Amino acid sequence: MIAKLLLQNTAFLVAMAAVLFVSAGTLHWPGAWAFLIASAVIGPASGLWLARVDPGLLAERMRFTAREGQPSSDKWFMLVFGVVAFLWSVVMGLDRRHGGGDAGIVPIVLGLAMYVLSTVLIMWVFRTNSFASPVVKVQAERHHQVISSGPYALVRHPIYASVMLFFIGVPVQLGSWWGLAFVPLFFALFAFRTGIEERTLRAGLAGYADYAARVRYRLIPGLW
Repeated sequence: MIAKLLLQNTAFLVAMAAVLFVSAGTLHWPGAWAFLIASAVIGPASGLWLARVDPGLLAERMRFTAREGQPSSDKWFMLVFGVVAFLWSVVMGLDRRHGGGDAGIVPIVLGLAMYVLSTVLIMWVFRTNSFASPVVKVQAERHHQVISSGPYALVRHPIYASVMLFFIGVPVQLGSWWGLAFVPLFFALFAFRTGIEERTLRAGLAGYADYAARVRYRLIPGLW
């Protein structure tokens, strides 16, 4: 499993570097190099930590294929999300090609801090919820149950809220206004997915409706 983890992280880094630098038409992009170096450390470190504290969850999250019991709407969501994330990366590279993407040290550090904070919050979610699968489904085979402690006491979908910091921090780090323009689209996509997840869990997970009644907010405490 560790070998697979390292292979997946390496594949992500190579693919991301290729998309960014090819679309940018240059290797002279300090923000992109800072992002890739940070990812080379954060990705494996997070995976190795999860392998130690919850190997079952790591194994679950490393399966990216469609699952039995996953709603067809979520399969379509994952396809659309993958396309949007790819276009986001290309657009940030094109921004650099056309004169953008020239972040100074302050934006690079700020973007990196948001990336790290996003990772820390996601790790908090994983430590709290051993059922945080990358696909929407009721995990009966893993004795799925409602989690209401930790970040789940604040919002019903804390992992999406945490990931949003990543999608804000990366274009800040890369100095890409074009990349930041995608932030509302990513928020809309995650908001849409919360609807898929809510319907699935209300229908198949005992106690989820009561939990949803207690915790009012989906993504942003006090707002929505």
